[in-house]
Amino acid sequence: MSITREFLRAPAHTGAIAASSRRLAAAMVAGIGVERAAHVVELGPGTGVFTEALLARLGPGARLTAVEVNPRLAGALARRHAGVEVITGSAEDLARHVRTADIVVSGLPWALFPRARQERVLDQVGEVLAPGGRFATFAYLHAAWLPAARRFEAALARRFGFVGRSRVVWGNLPPAFVHRAVVTP
Repeated sequence: MSITREFLRAPAHTGAIAASSRRLAAAMVAGIGVERAAHVVELGPGTGVFTEALLARLGPGARLTAVEVNPRLAGALARRHAGVEVITGSAEDLARHVRTADIVVSGLPWALFPRARQERVLDQVGEVLAPGGRFATFAYLHAAWLPAARRFEAALARRFGFVGRSRVVWGNLPPAFVHRAVVTP
């Protein structure tokens, strides 16, 4: 299934015009402890580029739950990865589906969200992440200066004990970087 086709068909349910690269996927899962996690949640998996990177690092017996608002993308992901619990729904309802997680990885288009939606989703992430839990998401370099992107960075800094940023992943279209945050115990 093509992310571009889904974007053109349903732009309100698909935040990207092109799938993320494997290089960005590698940067997303690097250094967040996926290998030691019992439960990982992925928000907005789209076509599953980050899903595959997470599955490659998950330890034996670990669970991966993916929350995708686009029903076509959710169905395709569920068929391709039978071991992944795929929930068709909004990240704004995450705590209805997940009690606790060690890691949350997000492919959501934060810079496109109004303030209230950013806050609601971050509230849900904070509610399910265990103490010491980690959160990773990405932003496109060209959009980092937009008011919504800056507001999102400020929201991360308010909510998490540690927030860092990766180097720019030039091998992604468009170039992007990863935000990494840790819940302080």
